[in-house]
Amino acid sequence: MMDFPPGLSALSDRYDVVLCDVWGVIHNGVASFPEACEALTKWGQEKGPVVLISNSPRPSADVVAQLDGLSVPRSAWSGFVTSGDATRALLKANAPGKVWKVGPARDDVLYDGIDLTPAGCEDADFISCTGLYEDEKEVPEDYRDRLKVAADRGLLFICANPDRVVQRGDKLIFCAGALADLYESLGGKVVMAGKPYGAIYELALAEAERLLGRPVDRDRVLCVGDGVITDVKGAHDQKLACLFIAKGIHGEKAIGPDGRLNPEAVLALLEAEQVGATHAVGDLVW
Repeated sequence: MMDFPPGLSALSDRYDVVLCDVWGVIHNGVASFPEACEALTKWGQEKGPVVLISNSPRPSADVVAQLDGLSVPRSAWSGFVTSGDATRALLKANAPGKVWKVGPARDDVLYDGIDLTPAGCEDADFISCTGLYEDEKEVPEDYRDRLKVAADRGLLFICANPDRVVQRGDKLIFCAGALADLYESLGGKVVMAGKPYGAIYELALAEAERLLGRPVDRDRVLCVGDGVITDVKGAHDQKLACLFIAKGIHGEKAIGPDGRLNPEAVLALLEAEQVGATHAVGDLVW
């Protein structure tokens, strides 16, 4: 049965390691959440390592500057893995070759040092998608015709960010996962390495072992996240405990009119996706 603890401190006796989502839990793309950062800092000081596990399509080393810019303190985490880290292994497996790079120029660091030549949907060997070119203006339907050409050619679609949408300030922004869904609906084949898929969890657990200096007891690992089909499903599929953050991306469905977590609504939300969480809170607090 899922429980509803008052905060992270109530779980400190049960777990040694936290694998924590980033966007929607500790920041919203515009500003960090001070109470969440404080909770993770206290966990790191009093309990054990915090490994950030993000569906960012960029390598983790490149995302640290973004966290710094959003005033996420370095004390809030001790390790960091991204979907971009896991995706680079998939890209290397398809190199050398011609790639249709779908996504903004800021994500080009993903391809550094990999022998790939940019191409279009008509002549590429495969697709690598980090997001929409202009995610503040475009929607997935803008890509239908080009994706149809690629799907008819049988191109593999490597999705560097399985998230469908993310909250940026008060806006919902489409992510690479939304384009992957459209591509699959057109008959195309998609592979992903980020949450909820196993590759990123293996990276995160390896990082946790490095930080602990010993093997990880999977029964004492707590995943924290706000995405039902990414964070919660990933933990569920990996048989890891999960603390669901209800006020994140699903806040409209999981939070009552009084602004507090609605347990019945949370249960219904998870059951609709046939996944379960171990615990749930409104916001991440200590």
